[in-house]
Amino acid sequence: MPPLRGSKWRPAISVSRSVLSAKCPVPLPTYIIFAMANLTRDPHARFSDRVEDYVKYRPHYSHDVVHALREACDLKPQHLIADVGCGTGMLAERLLENGNTVIGVEPNAEMRLAGEQYLSGWANFRMVKGSAEATTLPSTSVDFVMAGQAFHWFRPAETRTEFARILKPGGWAVLVWHDRNIDSTPFLRAYEDFVRRYSTDYENVTHKYLASYDALEQFFAPNEMQLIRQHNRQRLDFDGLRGRLLSSSYIPKAGEQHEAMMEELPQFFAAHAADDHVTLEYDTKIYCGHLDR
Repeated sequence: MPPLRGSKWRPAISVSRSVLSAKCPVPLPTYIIFAMANLTRDPHARFSDRVEDYVKYRPHYSHDVVHALREACDLKPQHLIADVGCGTGMLAERLLENGNTVIGVEPNAEMRLAGEQYLSGWANFRMVKGSAEATTLPSTSVDFVMAGQAFHWFRPAETRTEFARILKPGGWAVLVWHDRNIDSTPFLRAYEDFVRRYSTDYENVTHKYLASYDALEQFFAPNEMQLIRQHNRQRLDFDGLRGRLLSSSYIPKAGEQHEAMMEELPQFFAAHAADDHVTLEYDTKIYCGHLDR
């Protein structure tokens, strides 16, 4: 993996897991479906102008994610995996290192190209143009279908149908997020306030609101949903924080609001940095289970 300029990714030692069960097969909440299907911008195009920052400054996945899936889902190197919303290939990379063959499914042309380039050295990887609702993959063709930092852009009901269609009997659906901690340190509280002040549509698109626990529990119903929690952190210098900020689709890339944000950012960084770095902390959440057809 190429080094991340301006950042140092450190998986934490402590890993905890809670296993919870969906109680009944009920439809996804209407407000969740409406919010996820009616975003202010086309979700397939939101990251077209942020690919470079995304590749350089977004947190990569820890090897602990694969270790957890081996334990919880009996993941083996011979399993064929569809990585839906594959993007730049960060989750796929860990699976390829495990020996898996991975098919990346990505609707955004710029992200698809970035993922193809990033993973060009892996013979057991290929990328296809497709979406969560229409992957283009054959029925009962994959052992795992996964989505890293992407499910909140999907239309849940159609995605559930498509995932169930392409999974082999007994296959696993896995949804992963880096959930940025917003209140455990003074810097994290200040950064959340900074993001909210300058964002364009943060509350409309952030996965914290769109992919709620209840919605995900019902996505897997009537089957059991496992939730695995891992704790990670990202240590950033000024360039790293700037790039991480601009990699978010709800942050303005131009205009007066962008200029004001960029003018304030150096002072903001200096106020919170220790040894010329700040630390973002994440709860990596892995949701996994089976899907009924």
